[in-house]
Amino acid sequence: MTITPSSHSGLAVEPVHSVSDASSNDPQIRYHTMTVDGVEVFYREAGPKAAPAVLLLHGFPTSSHMFRDLIPRLADKYHVIAPDYPGFGYSGAPDHGAFAYTFERYATIVDKMLQQREVSRYAIYVMDYGAPVGFRLATMHPDRVSAFLVQNGNAYDEGIGSFWDPIKAYWKTGAPQEREGIRWLMTAKATQWQYFNGVKDPSLVSPDAPGIDQSFLDRPGNQEIQLDLFYD
Repeated sequence: MTITPSSHSGLAVEPVHSVSDASSNDPQIRYHTMTVDGVEVFYREAGPKAAPAVLLLHGFPTSSHMFRDLIPRLADKYHVIAPDYPGFGYSGAPDHGAFAYTFERYATIVDKMLQQREVSRYAIYVMDYGAPVGFRLATMHPDRVSAFLVQNGNAYDEGIGSFWDPIKAYWKTGAPQEREGIRWLMTAKATQWQYFNGVKDPSLVSPDAPGIDQSFLDRPGNQEIQLDLFYD
């Protein structure tokens, strides 16, 4: 995909005092946390700040950790930012009874994070959950998005196949029975399936990533967060 240049929109925001800028010519990844709407948001950042920005939005059940190898490959030419959504990775995880875990809320938080980082123009790589976040960002500010790079980011009914039938049943009722019926999606077996299903040579798949993902899913209260998101 070709990213074509266009004019920047003028956006004046206050910088965040706790976050340092990446060095202008340093491809190393830096790890930051900022507070957005009272929630600690963790993100990875690399590349020159003046370069074209690329926002990497992760899917389920992972986090910005999924981009650990991609970020250095982009950072020589792009300003790369990869956040963890609340409830994922190293970001805060407020109780689901006090925080609305919706993709609308995620889009708002990522938007405010970008404003605090003074990033007003960016290409978006969306994968899985990154799609309902990134598409909402584009709806909110179409002038700020220079390009989309989409991987498994469905925006059409045909893309949601039979795997989703139990979740569709949950959408219809929101009832406890249907909610409990999909709790297995947070089990270690389901996480392993995410990584190994369809892989011809399993020996090429490192166990580190699914292990890290599962450790976050196993945190107290995290399953309820994920079930709220499945419903949304």
